[in-house]
Order: sequence, then C-alpha cells, then structure tokens
Amino acid sequence: MAAVFQQGVARALSDPTLKLAIDRTTVTAERKRAAALADYPQFAAARERGTAIKDHVVANLDHYLDEFERNATASGAVVHWAADADEACRIVLGICRGAGARRVTRAKSMLGEEIGLPHALEEAGIERVETDLAEHIVQLAGETPSHIVWPALHKTREQVSALFKAAHRVPHEADTVEAMVESARRELRDRFLSAEVGISGANFLIADSGAVCTVTNEGNAELTTTPPRVHVVTAGIEKLVPSLAHAFAMLRLLVRSATGADLTQYTTFHCGPKRPGDRDGPEEFHIVLVDNGRSRMLRDAGLREMLRCIRCGACMNHCVVYRQIGGHAYGGTYPGPMGAVLTPALEGVDKARDLPHACTLNGRCQEVCPVGIPLPTLLRGWRDRSWKEGLVPRGVRSGLGLWRFAAERPWLYRLGTAAAVRAMRLFRRGGWIGRMPFAGAWTRYRDLPAPAGRTFMEQLRDRERGR
Repeated sequence: MAAVFQQGVARALSDPTLKLAIDRTTVTAERKRAAALADYPQFAAARERGTAIKDHVVANLDHYLDEFERNATASGAVVHWAADADEACRIVLGICRGAGARRVTRAKSMLGEEIGLPHALEEAGIERVETDLAEHIVQLAGETPSHIVWPALHKTREQVSALFKAAHRVPHEADTVEAMVESARRELRDRFLSAEVGISGANFLIADSGAVCTVTNEGNAELTTTPPRVHVVTAGIEKLVPSLAHAFAMLRLLVRSATGADLTQYTTFHCGPKRPGDRDGPEEFHIVLVDNGRSRMLRDAGLREMLRCIRCGACMNHCVVYRQIGGHAYGGTYPGPMGAVLTPALEGVDKARDLPHACTLNGRCQEVCPVGIPLPTLLRGWRDRSWKEGLVPRGVRSGLGLWRFAAERPWLYRLGTAAAVRAMRLFRRGGWIGRMPFAGAWTRYRDLPAPAGRTFMEQLRDRERGR
C-alpha cells in the first residue's frame, strides 16, 4: 500500500480541480460545524457524555451484543454473525439468493464498503443500485467514496453535470443543482420499487429494543428499506448503544459534527419485519453483525479508543493533509485521520505504514472529534510499532539518526539550522522558494515559504536582550 499511497498523493497534488472540489465542501462543513456549536453551549457536556457512553459500551460489549441479539430476535429479525469481511459478504449473498434477488438497492454504508459488498454483489451477478445521491454519482463514475459523509466530495458540480448527461436516461437540461437532483430522482425512482432486497447500514444499534437507527438527509434509506420484501442491515459490532435515550444523546453529537445541523431530515428506527396490520415494511429483516478486526482492537489498549468513532467525518474536514490530497490517496475504505488509524488495524501496519506518517500531528482532529478520540496519540502509536517492527526505510532511520546526533548537541543543532536558513535565502524569489536541492518532494507541487533571515532561537535571543 505504500506505493499506492505515494502514487495517490502525487496524482492528487497535481490535480487542481480536486483541490477546488475538496475546499468547496470541507470549508463549508467547517464553517457550519462552528456555527452549530456556537448555538449549542451544552456541546462540551454532551461530548463528555457521548465519550462515556461509548467507553461504557466498549467495556461491556459482550453484554450489549447478547442483549441486542435477544431483543432483535424477539422483534422478528434474524441476526447473523460475521467474523470477517468474506463471511459477511457470503451471508448477505446467501440472503439475496434466498430471496431470488436480481436487483438490490443499497443505502450508503461505509461498513458495506469496508467488507467489499459492492464488488461481491457484482461478482454474483446481482444488479446493485446505490440510492444515496453521492454514492449514485460515485457508482456512475466507477469510483469509490472519497469521504465517509460526502462520498462524491472529490467531484465538482460541473463534473457531476457531465456525468449525469452521459448516463441518465432522461438527463437534465439546466446546469443547476435542483435540475441534477431531479434527474437522479427520475433515474432511481423505479429502481426503488422493483428491487427484491434493500441493504442499509446502521448509525446505531439499540440494545434494549433490538432496533436499528439510520440517519439520512435524502429519504433514500427509507425507500431502500421499506418497499423491498427483504431488508438486510450490515453493521459493525461497535455501533451499539444501551437505549433510545443514549441514541439521541449520540445523535446530538453526530449530526452537528457531520453536517452542522441540529437534526438530519430523516432519523429512522427499524425494529423487525412488517407485523400484521402494518401498511408497509419488509417481510424479512436480517441484521449482519460484523467483527472484521474489531475484537482485536478491543483487546489492544492502544487502539480500543478508536471503537468510540461514530463516523461523523469531522476529523477529515479539519485535517490539513486530507484537504490537500482528498480521500482516494489513502487507498483504503476510511480516509483522513480516522482512516490512518483504522486501515493499519484492518489491513496490517506492514501494508499501511505510510498512513500514520502522513500527519502533521497538529491535533485538530482530536479537538473536533465529538467523542474525544486521541487520534494523534493513536497515530504516534502506529509510528512506534512501525519503528519497532523494522518497517521504517533504512534511509529514514539513518536520517533520524543524524538528526538525533545533532539535536543532542545544541551548539551543533543551532549552527546547522542557522546555516540552513541562510542557505535557503539564496533560492528565494519574492518571498517563496520554487526550487531548491533536497526539497523537490515539496516544490514539485507548490512553492515553499522562504524562511526569515534568522532562526527562531536567534530572534528569541535578540528579543530577550531588548527586554
């Protein structure tokens, strides 16, 4: 994955349109989140409560899993257990074949992406219809999501317009957002009503009732889960909360952190199949609980806190690295800071060593996380493991050895930095450096700010003398 990541970064940094698309969404998300929190002075207390709820569930996960299965089964649902991605896909495909499904609608689910369900359905010859507008865009483009909340964040409005005109049976005429949404609605409406199986994820699993909570802004999840004869839920085992009251406490954090709203347009609780007298709903209701490495994270004190994650996406919206390279460069299901922690846990640090190192450790991700996950600490933990397991390239280890040698000798370190600052000024053009030896990895895609004439320590010493 190291080569994949480096190649992805190179492609992203050389694509000016991608940067435009990322900024349009993340800057708006950052602003709306800040406004939502300003109108919600109880956020700090809500955050503490949310953290406590998730920590309590993780510490008692076996109890709440048993309770959830018992109550979900009592409501008429069929609960399946999957140890890994392959088993989860086999279970879902078995349900689809049992239903005679030729067409399946799917509401947005990062767990589905994690286990490779879209690919598994296609290999099985089952038509897959993504019903979330952004996922529909991604499917038409033959791509994967680049953000866990806005999967098509990497696409500009102009690119989406061209894509719809090429793929939709009745394309839009006016290049407005409203016209494009209407075009997608026409394209998807009959698919909702003709699918034999609807597949969704879960934002929360309610232990004391066996209910499943989904949160959307488009209503596509309700059309995915209600008309088909069979509804299948795929969810990670960490999605549990003890009760409905706890779910609403988490929803207050999730929505404000994800989209900057007080509530989403649709918050729906599914509890079992259609009962006698119900006007609609599925005849069969299946819940596939997926482990896929979560038990290993539970046993690992250095990763357990990551199980708090409620998939709001705030960490990547505020990440200075994600906002330069987007989501695809990370090469895994989950991008950004949370992906840099999760991908090594899911795929192995030997395959994803570069991701924890692609971080400035500025701490913004932890500041905005609604459940206080110490992402910089977890990333440093992966770096430490990478070093101890000998995965760091020899050149990097040698370079750090030289830096340590100098850093342990302050006089030598000050001498070296003073010489470097003065040497860099030779390449300055109007306050910026466009090209310089040993800086090609940076200047290949952007200019480097020229340093001041003196080092920080020199300026500090002069200021203290002035006092």
